[in-house]
Amino acid sequence: MSLRPTVDFLLYDWLNAVSLSERERFSDHSRETFDAVLDTCERIAREKYAPFNRLVDTQEPHFDGEKVILPQCTFDANRAYAESGMLSAAQDYEEGGMQLPYTIEAAANGFFGLASVSIGSSLLTKGNANLLLVHGTETQKAVFARNEFNGRFSGTMCLSEPQAGSSLSDITTRAVPDGADFEADPLGARYRLKGNKMWISAGEHELTENIVHLVLAKIPGPDGKLIPGTRGISLFIVPKKMVDAQGQLTGVRNDVALAGLNHKLGWRGTTNTLLNFGEGKFPVNGEAGAVGYLVGRPHEGLRCMFHMMNEARIGVGTAAVMLGLAGYYASLDYAKNRPQGRPMGPAGKDATQPPVRIIEHADVKRMLLAQKSYGEGALALELYCARLVDEQHTGTPEAADDARLLLEVLTPIAKSWPSEWCLEANSLAIQIHGGYGYTRDFPVEQYWRDNRLNMIHEGTHGIQATDLLGRKVLMENGKGLQLLAGRINATIERGMQVPELAAHANALGQALAQVGAATKAAWATGEPTDALANAVPYMQAFGHTVLAWIWLDVALAAHAAAESAARTGRLAAMRFFFHYELPKIGAWLQVVSNRDQTCAALPEEAF
Repeated sequence: MSLRPTVDFLLYDWLNAVSLSERERFSDHSRETFDAVLDTCERIAREKYAPFNRLVDTQEPHFDGEKVILPQCTFDANRAYAESGMLSAAQDYEEGGMQLPYTIEAAANGFFGLASVSIGSSLLTKGNANLLLVHGTETQKAVFARNEFNGRFSGTMCLSEPQAGSSLSDITTRAVPDGADFEADPLGARYRLKGNKMWISAGEHELTENIVHLVLAKIPGPDGKLIPGTRGISLFIVPKKMVDAQGQLTGVRNDVALAGLNHKLGWRGTTNTLLNFGEGKFPVNGEAGAVGYLVGRPHEGLRCMFHMMNEARIGVGTAAVMLGLAGYYASLDYAKNRPQGRPMGPAGKDATQPPVRIIEHADVKRMLLAQKSYGEGALALELYCARLVDEQHTGTPEAADDARLLLEVLTPIAKSWPSEWCLEANSLAIQIHGGYGYTRDFPVEQYWRDNRLNMIHEGTHGIQATDLLGRKVLMENGKGLQLLAGRINATIERGMQVPELAAHANALGQALAQVGAATKAAWATGEPTDALANAVPYMQAFGHTVLAWIWLDVALAAHAAAESAARTGRLAAMRFFFHYELPKIGAWLQVVSNRDQTCAALPEEAF
């Protein structure tokens, strides 16, 4: 089964992406150019990624004492992706880009995630370069960002530390001015960094000429002590190899050393590292300390890094979607071809009849519909968010600000919901395969292993939930939540006009009211400890309500289309979600509304 028909429907029939070509920035584009990009990415993914998904899972990166060794197919895929122009697809023509809408770029990148998330498609490199275009100096843009966009360099984000994990307040990597003339370097104010960073994807490899690390570190105060909390965090460019102001390698290795490779459950084709900065293994000018160049102003590093983190969170959500859909397609094919069992008749099973294919069993259909509703619904959500990015960049000032706020509220859902429910889809794909699903003879076990990381990637469920209930629904006096409710209500009103969808529109209205009431109840005491004790159930209910809205909106577009098997399938997936999934929100919201302390109040010794 192909992803392309679903992508085409969502882009053109639902989101009306072609209308973006009416905007000045995208005026050179049309349906034909959008399709050409999708065709190219689909072909590269099919030829350079998909055939090697199992190989990169079994031939993990390893360190030979000098460098990290990766399979040749990873080099070939990385080169093909860079040569396609997709690294800079959404950038200005002056930057060597295509000025492609982000909506189209996000859809096109989906083909690579479907083919092999383990090989990857340079998500962090693009996020790294995009951050530098916003917060870097002109020289930093020219030397680092543009060489990332053209494929010479690749990029990372270095936040976590072994002792701190997700608690960025507790990072201890230090950055001190490098000499009296540290502000005179054309690449930026030059510092020396010392510390360790953990879980760095693509932190060491030979795929590109250089690796541009974006590193969070603290500049000591006048007393030599680090400023507590996140206020003291600054952001630095730390290249693996030193470069001059023209972007040419100087032949000097920066003091960044591989301390070890992390061996993961999934995503085994992507190098994941522990890096030591400034341990003295590669002293620069005879001195220990990794040379880093300040990005933006001192102590504003976290604000800069969030530019990359939010982009990465939508990317993680999309990766989870594609793994969920990959499992769905594999289990659908298996169910269509695997004979087992016999139908139940009035007199019971007739053993004299030939076995039927398992897709004819109601419970297998249930599991397939669940996967379809999770995967295709989440894909629609990610593309909707991508469309908001385009609105933020090219819409009227009012529309752009609305898009900004909606993205603030939806980003925790765009990251967390697919990472939970598309993982469940992968589990169902294994179940449909039965015992075979648990073996390496079929790909579904790898899809599950690869997807399990996405619930942790770029902020765990707990972090996303605290962000949603503790900050996003409250920010700017709740304006973002009000905007979202307005969009949902507009869909409800349209749905009420269609007899076949009116009951679902009514159910969505009730769910939205429940979420609104629970939000107020959670904060009734004004105490964050009361409200946030059940932040994850809140986020689960919120996410299910958002997905129900997305499905109803998609169903309105499907309902208006001509009769077809695809139309029937989309409307069935919508009904499944409303009948089997949306009712779950009541249990989640009950503990939120009651500010239930069962978990928060349990003493440690009781465990």
